[in-house]
Amino acid sequence: MTAAVSTLDSSQHTYWPWRDQAIHYVVAGEAKDDRPPLLLIHGFGASTDHWRKNIQGLQADFQVWAIDLLGFGRSAKPNWQYSGDLWQAQLHGFITEVIGRPAVLAGNSLGGYAALCVAANHPESAAGLVLLNSAGPFSTSAQTPPPPNPISKAIQSLMLQPLPSWLLFQYVRQPSTIRRTLQQVYLDKTAITDQLIEDIRRPALDPGAPRVFASVFKSRQGEKVDELLQKMSCPLLLLWGEGDPWMNCRAKGAQFREHYPMLIEHYLQAGHCPHDEVPDQVNGLLRDWVLGLEI
Repeated sequence: MTAAVSTLDSSQHTYWPWRDQAIHYVVAGEAKDDRPPLLLIHGFGASTDHWRKNIQGLQADFQVWAIDLLGFGRSAKPNWQYSGDLWQAQLHGFITEVIGRPAVLAGNSLGGYAALCVAANHPESAAGLVLLNSAGPFSTSAQTPPPPNPISKAIQSLMLQPLPSWLLFQYVRQPSTIRRTLQQVYLDKTAITDQLIEDIRRPALDPGAPRVFASVFKSRQGEKVDELLQKMSCPLLLLWGEGDPWMNCRAKGAQFREHYPMLIEHYLQAGHCPHDEVPDQVNGLLRDWVLGLEI
């Protein structure tokens, strides 16, 4: 049974002004000269709260930062066009202006793709990169793409319209819908607590949240993962929850190795969010890897 985890200390919650928007972040632990700080980046629909177990488990060994991407968590939700390029700029600015030194970026899902963009395009910001079930397509898919489906194409086109998109968002932010989604992507159902559901639901009630959802839904794909890896030079750790129903982790891991052979990877008995489902394993692997880096 997963133990309940207390909320973060209110003194750890801080805001940073970026492009006239309030960006929420959390910092814990003391800066250490002999090791880089960590920057934890959540996935779609999540926030700094999703890293609670990792912040608590790693702050004795590192200065740990966690940030809410613009449009998520406690950060502002302006009516902007959201994309990987936007979040890449946000993260690079945060490392430069707030952390003040290169960090090891650790990102889950959408946050993993944003972190990869930073490591590839702003190497001066990245001391290392940790990807946990990272989003982002390769130029060639690990699986044979299905034939075009006219029905799904029509549905996608419909969802780009404001009213259907708004109605869909009303559905997906219901606690019962959040719980069902989490039950699909977590192997250990005891990790799905009422607190976790509330942490995901609360930001979705903000006035700007439906517009963010619609914008992300219709945003263009950014750079392909293999293109980013060609530009990257920092150490890379892959942590896969191989029970993830949303991606074939073994096939995707093979693609990463093809384009970036000098990586380390581990496959864990977890779903899409291994950092929350098996935090002790993730914290241990991340800690040992970072302490082994030659910085």
